[in-house]
Amino acid sequence: MHRFLAICVKEFRQIRRDPLSLGLLILVPAILLVLYGYALTFDVKHIRIAVLDWDRTPDSRAFLDSLFQNPYFDRATDLSSLAEAGELLDRGKVRAVLVVPRGYARQLARGETVSVQALVDGADANTAATTMGYLDLLTDRITRRIRLDRLAQAGIAPALPLVALEPRIWFNPELESARFLVPGLIGLLLMLSAVIATSLSIVREKERETIEQIMVSPVRSEELILGKTAPYVLIGLITMALALGLAYVLFGVAVRGSFVLLAVTTLVFLFAALGMGVLISSITRSQQVAFQVAILTSLLPSLLLSGLIFPIRNMPVPVQAISLLIVPRYFVAALRKIILKAAPFSDVWTDLAAMLALGILFNLLAAHNARRAN
Repeated sequence: MHRFLAICVKEFRQIRRDPLSLGLLILVPAILLVLYGYALTFDVKHIRIAVLDWDRTPDSRAFLDSLFQNPYFDRATDLSSLAEAGELLDRGKVRAVLVVPRGYARQLARGETVSVQALVDGADANTAATTMGYLDLLTDRITRRIRLDRLAQAGIAPALPLVALEPRIWFNPELESARFLVPGLIGLLLMLSAVIATSLSIVREKERETIEQIMVSPVRSEELILGKTAPYVLIGLITMALALGLAYVLFGVAVRGSFVLLAVTTLVFLFAALGMGVLISSITRSQQVAFQVAILTSLLPSLLLSGLIFPIRNMPVPVQAISLLIVPRYFVAALRKIILKAAPFSDVWTDLAAMLALGILFNLLAAHNARRAN
């Protein structure tokens, strides 16, 4: 036990001698959380739309005015020809052009279906699909209101619909993408800082040629690994607390579940992430190589294969199999369950078990490599 404590004290002293690195480990994840939390969003608003109104009647103007009374569409400009529409779409000045045909008011008065054309820029497929979805929904609402107004003018009582949808949104009533993304970002940034920090710990001893002194000492490889990682567990918990505080203050993301369960989940995650960092440190010979390997094995997999942005169930089966080795996959899922849904232990135990298994695997491999070096 005293050998383990000696390694811990030694690592704390090295961290204290390098306050810049300590600041980066704690502050950089918090800064990146603020930056990415505001920059990454699935909310598509203020879509610039141009209007070509061939009819130019009070009815067509009323239709267009109703369409733009929301935060989703901005009326960029009014056009006089289709040539102008093509030019604006080519230059990317607008995302779509609405074309109201001649005879719109006349067809509406006769009760006929009027086709309003929408020219949509499909270069960005996601935005184009969202734009068409918004247009369909808003046009349907406006059409229903027009139909009810015409029936009221004619003195006809509208028939009540047989089925009326009354949606109630749970966990994220405002449908804000930040509430979905921020817990995932916390997992990504904590993974990045933990792996990078520990990947440099043992390899630093190799570069300074002090690893031989440790190897000839009575310290066992298990004690070396635990002593090297224990200080970063404390740093990781401080970083987690800071990130949760910023998430609540800036994005309104409050922890709905148990703080005890959240702390246990974070500790299990840090055990796995730090074990991965120590494994990288044990197989590399320089801090530069260790840093590059840590970035490649933590940043991109955590971003693409953790479910942070892209749903794992939509990925090809081989890619889903690879994602089983990605620690943030389980941490991000557990964070979202605990923070947003107040999930109990029974809902996250599989994620904890997977992280624990990966942590044991990484630490055993690291201890084996350290023993071979000895």
